Amino acid sequence: MTDKNIKKSVFSKIRNNFIAGIVVLIPIGITLYLTLFLIRISGKIIPKEINPNNYLPFDIPGVEILMALVIITFTGWLSLSFLGKKFFEYFNNILKKIPILRTIYSAIGQMTESFAKPDKKQKSVVLLEYPRKGIWAVGFATKENEGLIKDKVKEDIINVFVPTTPNPTSGFLLMVPKKDLIYLDVTFEQASKFIVSAGTTNID
Repeated sequence: MTDKNIKKSVFSKIRNNFIAGIVVLIPIGITLYLTLFLIRISGKIIPKEINPNNYLPFDIPGVEILMALVIITFTGWLSLSFLGKKFFEYFNNILKKIPILRTIYSAIGQMTESFAKPDKKQKSVVLLEYPRKGIWAVGFATKENEGLIKDKVKEDIINVFVPTTPNPTSGFLLMVPKKDLIYLDVTFEQASKFIVSAGTTNID
């Protein structure tokens, strides 16, 4: 083997090792960054009066997240009880009477319920051609449009949320004819994993 071939072989190994390092470290780095971000944010969200770190001789990183999970779980349990249902129903009625808040609250509430409690009889993950013919995107069918828009276009329209990647919390609301949608027999979690991974995983 000539010196030139040896240099190429060494360079190729270094390049492959570098690429392998990137593949390993990027997911770890992003995960750690998001974890630290959540820890910093949770410390600001939890009120000081109930933040355990304010009563301990030293801070425990992430204890706010654990506490937030406990509070969310307890709230969910409370909302399923008889008294809890009555309380939240009364609270919802108050919010729905406030002009600006009722619009925001109702929209967010409906969106949350549509994803948290999907109708098992109706598949919500869809495939559609977007932003043009021949290019496909994965979206979530949130609801069949039965209002003014359906009356104007004179056909069955489905509201579809097409999330961005790798941040699926933002995206686009599209109103697509039902005949142009392909419903996929996959779960919301499987589709979300595919979107967050930027297509590096397959939808099984």
